[in-house]
Amino acid sequence: MLLADLAATSQAVAATSKRTEKLALLAARLREAAPDEVAAVASYLSGELRQRRTGVGWRSLQGLPAPATAATLTVIEVDAAFAAMASLSGPGSTATRAALLEDLWSRATAVEQQMLAGLVSGELRQGASVGLLTDAVARAADLPLALVRRALTLSGSLTEVAAAALTGQSLEDFALVVGRGLSPMLAATATDLDDALSRMTMPVAVDWKLDGVRVQVHRTGPDVRVLSRSLDDLTTRMPELVTAALSLPVTSVVLDGEALVVDAEDRPLPFQVTASRAMSVVGAGLRPWWFDVLHLDGRDLLDEPLSVRDAVLTELVPSSQRVPRLITSSAAAAHAFATDALAKGHEGVVVKAVDAPYEAGRRGGSWLKVKPRHTLDLVVLAVEHGHGRRREWLSNLHLGARHGDGFVMLGKTFKGLTDELLRWQTARFRELEVEDDGWVVTVRPEQVVEIAFDGVQTSTRYPGGVALRFARVLRYRDDKAAAEADTLDDVLRLRT
Repeated sequence: MLLADLAATSQAVAATSKRTEKLALLAARLREAAPDEVAAVASYLSGELRQRRTGVGWRSLQGLPAPATAATLTVIEVDAAFAAMASLSGPGSTATRAALLEDLWSRATAVEQQMLAGLVSGELRQGASVGLLTDAVARAADLPLALVRRALTLSGSLTEVAAAALTGQSLEDFALVVGRGLSPMLAATATDLDDALSRMTMPVAVDWKLDGVRVQVHRTGPDVRVLSRSLDDLTTRMPELVTAALSLPVTSVVLDGEALVVDAEDRPLPFQVTASRAMSVVGAGLRPWWFDVLHLDGRDLLDEPLSVRDAVLTELVPSSQRVPRLITSSAAAAHAFATDALAKGHEGVVVKAVDAPYEAGRRGGSWLKVKPRHTLDLVVLAVEHGHGRRREWLSNLHLGARHGDGFVMLGKTFKGLTDELLRWQTARFRELEVEDDGWVVTVRPEQVVEIAFDGVQTSTRYPGGVALRFARVLRYRDDKAAAEADTLDDVLRLRT
């Protein structure tokens, strides 16, 4: 299959807002994929490269060759090129990777270059979510949707499931295998605790929401694997979790939870401390905080309600390693529990339906996270050209806070931007344009934007020395001048 065909489908999917049309387009393209192309085609249609780390970022895309005039690149060739880039390391790897990227780019047409840029940057905004693509795989393979979703739940890999489904392999063969990661269940967002409670049937479970590293631990006898939220292997970096798993009186188990560094009073240290420790065995000790059990000694628990899984977890794991949980029918008790979680330095709470199974790989209504929202009024310092569905607009904002006589950058965001805001800000920032290097448009620091975020953490990436976690646009503040924006000192006071 030519990459141009895939890029055309991507553009067509992005151009329609109708789910049925998106689904038909995706399914048709999947059906046309050859057996050795299916995994890459499914991955690209979901907006991701198959390789987790290629060493290629948005800066690598500057100064690349002009588009080719004829479409010759195949999906297999593109996948092989990125696989080659991902395999490079050591002296000379940067130059070799750049040469491979330049060769790939020189063979790509304009529409193919747009798709490749979106895949590399992670901004292929075409409106094809994992859920939609899962439905498309089921339609393309003429299989029950429930069967495909179940296989995805147990494998953790949509590309693996797509390849099996579209090459005639039995999806019944997918089962929970201790040692093989499965996609974690995710929480949707509630505006506040009352909103979360109104969307649940009492009683509910209310858990502390920890700002740690999501982990999934598999143990079979003496063998333990620690996996990240994205199923990367963290075993050698988290010996404390291996020790904790081996201390349990079991033969086989799969646990879901968080790894977190706390102080002597059990208060969480800043997220970057935990994140840094998770990348190295040097530093403060990690502590496991389990909140779910998915398998125990040959018994799969995925389909059991949370009430059953909670009872198993309580019996199995000491309280010092469990996320605090309240099962209650009282809104007042839930509020008091949430207040206590915040007072102890945690992010908030997660409200969970006690009668719900573990819906691996899904962000449904059975888990609802509740966190207080922080906001800042910041100034836009620059804006990046969009990709994929946003290719005609200016998208990613460079955010700055007042500092001294100027502004200092805190980070970037393209979250929260509706099509209406994208159109408005494209026109607005063209008015304020100072320079356009083809990737970043530098603007006069005049436009104030209200940003919501989950926290402030230390960062060496940006000049301000801090970065906003999960920043997203709430609205533009035309009623405020840049001189009224928040200062770096205001931001530093929010640092945890």
